[in-house]
Amino acid sequence: MQALKTANLVLEISKHFPISPLTEKAFLSINREIFVPNGFKHLAYALDALPMGASQWISSPLTVAKMTEYLQCEGVDSVLEIGCGSGYQAAILSKIVRRVFSIERIEKLWLEARERIKVCNIYNINTKLDDGQNGWATFAPYDRILFSASTTEIPKSLIEQLNEGGILVAPMLVNNAQIIMRFRKQNGILTQKEELEHCVFVPVVSGLERN
Repeated sequence: MQALKTANLVLEISKHFPISPLTEKAFLSINREIFVPNGFKHLAYALDALPMGASQWISSPLTVAKMTEYLQCEGVDSVLEIGCGSGYQAAILSKIVRRVFSIERIEKLWLEARERIKVCNIYNINTKLDDGQNGWATFAPYDRILFSASTTEIPKSLIEQLNEGGILVAPMLVNNAQIIMRFRKQNGILTQKEELEHCVFVPVVSGLERN
């Protein structure tokens, strides 16, 4: 039953946004119900964002699919995600990329995401409780960096942690609107700025929020 629901979810996503066979396979291999808060299991396969506590939201499966495609991950070794949230985006990426590193600033969400990832028997995701704007220098550089929250600017530390030629995707606040932007690092700076689409994400917040 779960496999059929997941297959129907992929079909619904494809009606709105074309996804690669690699992304499709990743979605089919992850049980979304595990990443949806109790009380919302019946909505796990809807194309809607869902509340998950701490004033945060689990992104719509459609949004997760889009962000995955925008990263252009085929053949990529490592991805750094800023904002682990429920862990669902990291789980999808883990089926495409060899190593996923995901940072969460809210301890409650971090602990829950770690448990979900463990339940799924996923072993190539590393999570960390920290302010994501610091990045994760220990395992840098990364081939891809993904912001799962909107920001007004890309911290210099994260640009430094991106591989030369690497891609960074982030929802950026531009003139009171959020726009998903894609950058490529060339000669040590972010260039080739592409505006992909308007979006709605929770904002990046500084510091930690402990239980």
